[in-house]
Amino acid sequence: MIATSTLAEPLMIGGIPIRNRVFLAPMSGITDEAMRKRAYRHGAGLVVSEMVASGELSKGREGSNLRIRHSGLPVHMVQLAGREAAHMAEGAKIAAGEGADIIDINMGCPAKKVTGGYAGSALMLNLDHALTLIEAVVEAVDVPVTVKMRLGWDEGALNAPTLARRAEDAGVKMVTVHGRTRCQFYQGKADWKAIARVKQAVSIPVVANGDVNSLDDAKTVLELSGADAVMVGRAHYGAPWAAGQIAGEAMGLGAEAMPDTPEALADYVVEHYEDMLSLYGIESGLRQARKHLGWYLDRHAGGGSEDLRKSVMTGKTPAEVVAALKIALIEGAATHTERRAA
Repeated sequence: MIATSTLAEPLMIGGIPIRNRVFLAPMSGITDEAMRKRAYRHGAGLVVSEMVASGELSKGREGSNLRIRHSGLPVHMVQLAGREAAHMAEGAKIAAGEGADIIDINMGCPAKKVTGGYAGSALMLNLDHALTLIEAVVEAVDVPVTVKMRLGWDEGALNAPTLARRAEDAGVKMVTVHGRTRCQFYQGKADWKAIARVKQAVSIPVVANGDVNSLDDAKTVLELSGADAVMVGRAHYGAPWAAGQIAGEAMGLGAEAMPDTPEALADYVVEHYEDMLSLYGIESGLRQARKHLGWYLDRHAGGGSEDLRKSVMTGKTPAEVVAALKIALIEGAATHTERRAA
C-alpha cells in the first residue's frame, strides 16, 4: 500500500524543489493568479498557470502577458500550448524572462477549439511533430520543461508511454498524464491503472491526473499507477483549498485557512471576487468571476435561491454582486447544511 506520507514528501523537478506531491492542475480560464495564490496558500505543492497560447504570447496579444505574470510564489510554472515550434520556443523564452521556473507543454487539452488548431491532445496524433515542439522548447530555455498529456487520442491509439519516453529522451523533466483519452473528454472514470504503463516507460517523475477528489483517491491513484504525485483539477471548483486539503490530511493537518463558518466563507468568496476585479479590471472581472461565484453557490449553498443567484450572476456593479453573494452564501449555506443533516 502507498503510505499516506508519500504525498507529503518533497519532489524534485529538474532541480526545482516542490514542497509536496499534490498539485493544482492548469485549467484554462480558471487557474489565474488569484486562484493560484489561494491554492498555494492552502497547501498545494505546486500550482500551474492556465494554458497560454504560444502564438498569442509571441505576438504580444492583449491578455497573454497577464496569464504568465509572476504571482510571487516560490515556484512559478507556466503552461504553453501551440502547434508551431518557433512560437513555442519564443513563448517559452518570454515566460522564462517573466520569471517562470518551469515550462509545461500542453498536449492534453481535449477542447475542440484547441484540437481543431492541431494543438493540445491533437498533438498525440503525430508524435514526430509533437517532439519538434518539445525539442524547440527544451533548447530555448534553461529552466525545466514538462509535458502534460492524455492516455492517447482514442482507445485505438494509447500512445502516452511512447510520447513520455521520447519526451524524456528530448530532455523533459516530468510528465503528467490524465487517465482518459481525448475522445473521452471527461466522461466515465479516469483509468488510473493505465497510467502505470507511462511510469514503467520513463525514469522521470510521473504525475497522475483525473478524478482525484480526496485523500483516499490520491492514495489509490498512486497505488494503481505507481505515479510520483497527483494533480487535482475540477475538485477545485468552488474549493480552492482542494489540493491543499489532501496534502494537509496527508501530513495529519487540516487545510490551512479553510473558512469554517458561513460568514467566513462569504468573506473568503468576496475577497476572491475582489482579487479578480483587481486582476482584470471591473468590466472584464465581472464576467471572469461569474463561473467561480456559481461554483461557490453550487457547492456551499445548494445553488441558492433563484433570485439571489440571478443577482449574483448578472449584477452590473461589484456592490450589487457582493450584497447578493453574502446573503446567498450565509443563508443558503445554513439551508444546505439543514438539508444534508435531514
